[in-house]
Amino acid sequence: MSSFDPVSPTSVSAISPITSASVEFLAEARVPTEHGSFTMKLFKEKATGLEHVAMVMGDVAGSALVRVHSECMTGDVFGSLRCDCGPQLHFAMSAIGKKGSGVVVYLRQEGRGIGLANKLKAYQLQDQGMDTVEANNHLGFAADLRNFDVAAQILDVLGVSSVQLMTNNPRKVDTLKAHGVNIEERVPVRSDVQPENERYLGTKARKLGHHIDWLG
Repeated sequence: MSSFDPVSPTSVSAISPITSASVEFLAEARVPTEHGSFTMKLFKEKATGLEHVAMVMGDVAGSALVRVHSECMTGDVFGSLRCDCGPQLHFAMSAIGKKGSGVVVYLRQEGRGIGLANKLKAYQLQDQGMDTVEANNHLGFAADLRNFDVAAQILDVLGVSSVQLMTNNPRKVDTLKAHGVNIEERVPVRSDVQPENERYLGTKARKLGHHIDWLG
């Protein structure tokens, strides 16, 4: 993983503490994939009723290679080229498979938290000329409604206290740090730039502060 880069200290806004009762472990099973065999662990977030997943490979107690990934049906399942979500997920699973250990925390918050129906409405607005932030705002939503607090609690349940975090999103770094997770390194997640997603990636960099330095 030669793409590791050190994380510099950042200011973190106040975040409500997560208690040990915030998530409930429901079930687990072995799930073989093209990247190796994972154990899928299912958790229920008590405040919302949402069911989140941790895909775990090997021994992750203490320090682990981690990806916190938000659900994206269009990209993760159907391979949409409008975003880079699917490639990011596969990058993370491949990296974990090569290392032989790690965790993908898969959070059920489709469309940056606005849900699938509103996400499709936002897509229609983007086809009319808006960028992804403008479209969400036009529908009455903030640019990004996702909450990464529960990921910190899932990592705590798994015994992960220190991570090499695969992300381009500084909010994920800040949130995990605020909940006491040590960020050893931020691992950039690079994906191919397509005509369909170039504007989307640029908007994430300019308006949401994502580290996407390969656009040129």
